[in-house]
Amino acid sequence: MEEQSYIKGIIHGVSTLLIGMKTTIKEFFTKKVTEQYPENRATLEISPRFRGMLVMPSDENGNNKCVACGLCQMNCPNDTISITSETITDEETGKKKKVLVKYEYDLGSCMFCQICVNVCPHDAIEFDTEFENSVFDRSKLLLTLNKK
Repeated sequence: MEEQSYIKGIIHGVSTLLIGMKTTIKEFFTKKVTEQYPENRATLEISPRFRGMLVMPSDENGNNKCVACGLCQMNCPNDTISITSETITDEETGKKKKVLVKYEYDLGSCMFCQICVNVCPHDAIEFDTEFENSVFDRSKLLLTLNKK
């Protein structure tokens, strides 16, 4: 009885080995998709869905769409975004209005979850496809996005 289980164990071991070898041989003959970065930097295609770095697009006059509502800052799980705003009085209407003074973004602590982009009611921020963000000093990862 023990002899049968011993032989069945050997047959099972050999069959699983052959299944693994079949997978290995099949992958050996498939086309390779390895990117030769940085040699192929000129022809490198990045998916438009890639989340590289948070940016604040502006129009031709240098104005951005941010109204300093603070939703992105409140919803950021890592406190990556810090908004400084001030309240001014509009001369035409006499109403008080929030104005963005400084929009700071810490790229080093961002986990690229895109919650900030999704909650922005004015589409004032978005992720671009820039991915080469390595630096030797972490202080260079603290970015001010609303520079003019």
